[in-house]
Amino acid sequence: MKWTRSETLALAQQSCSYCYGLGLRPGRAGVSTPCNCVFRAIFRACHARFKQCASREKHISRVSLEANPGRQRKSVWGLKDEEFIADFCLVAKRTLSDREHRVFKFHFLLGADWKLCCRRLNIDRGTFFHEVYRIEQKLGRTFRELEPYALFPVDEYFSGTPRLVPPGESSFKVETEEAPKAKPILKFPLKKAA
Repeated sequence: MKWTRSETLALAQQSCSYCYGLGLRPGRAGVSTPCNCVFRAIFRACHARFKQCASREKHISRVSLEANPGRQRKSVWGLKDEEFIADFCLVAKRTLSDREHRVFKFHFLLGADWKLCCRRLNIDRGTFFHEVYRIEQKLGRTFRELEPYALFPVDEYFSGTPRLVPPGESSFKVETEEAPKAKPILKFPLKKAA
């Protein structure tokens, strides 16, 4: 995935001392990389939507009919709120280490404050907040770069509309090598019309 300035500019923190609010910072070999403040913003947006979905009354859940891509284009019924909650938790579990997942579970899923987490996990305050920032950065990158369906942008996840692709192009790109053009072996003489 290629990150662009227009994508990161709105997510960047204006007071960031690394990217100065631009969202991209210079990386190795002159390639710009997204700043960590962008990844934290992505995670916080997904976490806010997670809390909204989890706190909603279960009998108010919305069922939606979605078209599956493919030849048959069969439609399926889905519960988007529950799917987002499950995706959020499962992606975090697969991405994080055991120690990071324990901090994630206590602080982000169960809502414990830093004092309770430090006491429960037997770590000091500084270590706790460093872990929290590292978790937000790691999951923010993962939520955005997840293939084929990313959790961020959240509105695209819930609306089911993929990113706009110009007409005539497929959203699935397959790179193939071009075969060298062969020179014709025989030349046929052209017949002149009489």
